[in-house]
Amino acid sequence: MFRKMRRFKQLLPEEENLRILREGRTGIMACLGDDGYPYTVPLNYVYVDGKIYFHCAKTGHKLDAITACDKVSFCVIDRDDVDADARATNFRSVIVFGRAKIVTDEEQKLLRARQFGAKYASSMEAVDQEIKETWNSLVIVEITPEHVTGKERKTLAEARRAGGTQHC
Repeated sequence: MFRKMRRFKQLLPEEENLRILREGRTGIMACLGDDGYPYTVPLNYVYVDGKIYFHCAKTGHKLDAITACDKVSFCVIDRDDVDADARATNFRSVIVFGRAKIVTDEEQKLLRARQFGAKYASSMEAVDQEIKETWNSLVIVEITPEHVTGKERKTLAEARRAGGTQHC
């Protein structure tokens, strides 16, 4: 169902994919937008319990798109450094293909909102206050991965196989 990666020697190991998903701060979700046009949007997110969560308002393009078609992809870029001398980019990224749905269970919604807040805010007190103030307009969306693949520049992959530094 999902394509095999053509440059398989650049494939990231599963544990590296998971690290990138856990530690990443921004992902880009792609979905099927209005009139069949692709719609991509950068999002802050949290990756917990094998799933991706983000929040949004009760109305808007994102929610309309995933309500109409739950298939999405989600990309997190871990590294994107231009090597001018080599005329190349030292990249490392992960792409998730999955299905998105609105979290309807109130306890799960609160748990995920608090986990999201813990990742991005400096005070859980402030997070809880924000959740309280926005609860009725808050939507939490869950992406369940069906296929995850990561890739890095060939020279980074070669260094990894040789036992070099993984995150530099």
